[in-house]
Amino acid sequence: MTVSTGNREQATPGASSQSISQRLRALSVRPEALTVRDVIDRYMAQYAGLDPTRPQRLNAWVTMIGEFTLEQVDSDLVHVCRSELQSKPPLVFVGLDHLGQQIFKVKGRAKAKSTATLNRYMVAVSAVFTWAIEQRLAPKGWVHPCRGIKRLPDAKERVRFLDAAERTRLYAAVKESEYPRLYALTLMALKTGARRGELLALTWRDLDLESGIATLARTKNGDRRTLVLLVDVVEALKPFKSSDPTRFVFGSVRSKYQVPTSIDSAWRDAITRAKIRDFKFHDLRHCFASYMAQAGTPLNIIAEALGHRKLDMTKRYAHLTTQTKASAMLAALGGIQ
Repeated sequence: MTVSTGNREQATPGASSQSISQRLRALSVRPEALTVRDVIDRYMAQYAGLDPTRPQRLNAWVTMIGEFTLEQVDSDLVHVCRSELQSKPPLVFVGLDHLGQQIFKVKGRAKAKSTATLNRYMVAVSAVFTWAIEQRLAPKGWVHPCRGIKRLPDAKERVRFLDAAERTRLYAAVKESEYPRLYALTLMALKTGARRGELLALTWRDLDLESGIATLARTKNGDRRTLVLLVDVVEALKPFKSSDPTRFVFGSVRSKYQVPTSIDSAWRDAITRAKIRDFKFHDLRHCFASYMAQAGTPLNIIAEALGHRKLDMTKRYAHLTTQTKASAMLAALGGIQ
């Protein structure tokens, strides 16, 4: 996989990078053995997920250990690579070059990556190794190299959700938007927990309004997922229903809904009119999870609804379920002496 970068993540002199290079020189590579680069190329050729950062993150792994064969990759090496990544500044996508390759530049001032970002790098390469094992590309008996490497703690994981007053103002603002479907999109995001990319990829063939179901054929992690559409979401969508199943539910008006729309400008305008601070479209997903947690919904059900493969991703909402339990216990048992 080749990714053009304005500041490509090259290994720099240091203890961890020396460990990688020294180890590579010390190992002999069989010509017929698949390298990490080979496996990542094959993985990306079939990748059907919606994570736009996946190519950039995997390119960093190619830079560090692309010439290693799978047999030579173990948890010690991956751990060293994670330490190497920690010292590199985060990159942001800025466009495509003349060959259609993605271009990245350093995001803001050069600083170490956050633990949340490092965890995402680990998720990306772990998915590749899992796929290689499933496709029988890995050596027989090969141990997944990410096994045993704990997810880094992130005490600053963002959980921003709207209170009742903010929610009322937001609904009023998106209804006034120049994009006529912004209210339906906002309501669907808040009441399904789906990601923006997943919703924008929906066509009318993916929705069954009579049954109140939407099918996500492509998600961030590549899995199929079914969304339950509550009555108010269905009613918000009905006026826009198209007889052409190939039209996008949230398509561009200019293209007559033949391509997904871009909501960045419309969303910023709505947030400004609603006088809501520090709130991103993705935070609608946090609203969904937070409201579910506050209602006492078990974390495993929230995880399934969000499409999280691991419960670790959902544990950020655990304190909300605890508060709900505490309130219920106080109401039921507080007066008992």
